[in-house]
Amino acid sequence: MTEAAPLRFRGIRPRDAASLVLVDDRGGVPRILMGRRHARMAFIPDAFVFPGGKLDAGDLVARPATELGAAASFGPKSRALAMAAIRETFEETGLILASPGDVGAASGPGWAHFREQGLAPQLDLLSALARAITPANSPVRFHARFFTASASTLQGTLAGSGELEDLDWYPLAEALKLPIIDVTEFVLHEVARRSTGETPARIPLFSYRNGRPLARN
Repeated sequence: MTEAAPLRFRGIRPRDAASLVLVDDRGGVPRILMGRRHARMAFIPDAFVFPGGKLDAGDLVARPATELGAAASFGPKSRALAMAAIRETFEETGLILASPGDVGAASGPGWAHFREQGLAPQLDLLSALARAITPANSPVRFHARFFTASASTLQGTLAGSGELEDLDWYPLAEALKLPIIDVTEFVLHEVARRSTGETPARIPLFSYRNGRPLARN
């Protein structure tokens, strides 16, 4: 029998988060942008991940250059989550998915670079890839949405903030052999499935039931 979540963790509500899975398929073999989290980080240290992070207040009011298409919807918070994914990707990798626009003064310090450069996110270039919810027995919980976009749409030079080490474009087969957690493996398999032209009827979900992984494709 799987052990139940400790009482002190059961009331922890998952925080909204978003990641951007960037795919470079110009060489015929999909390559994915990933980096390794520092060993000192409390949440999944030393694991390779996609650029991303939690939803900030500024993401709710920042304005995009273009709006999300129907293929990128995760529900009511989709726009803010997409903005968070693009902002976090720039912060962690130096790469930006944007065109001329005004994110607005109310967006806060996290959007300063975009305001200074007169740029705003191009949300129409995103597609919804997958979502995941961390287990109830975790002291840090997220409800993560994974967007995807083509590397050909990016501006900038790959040079992150230092939050992710070994930041690089990894061939899909090699990425699956890196030190990754089950959620990341699930998302990479979804990238592989999409690369064959298959389109799922619904957004795949990776979650946990009674502490055990549960994948819904």
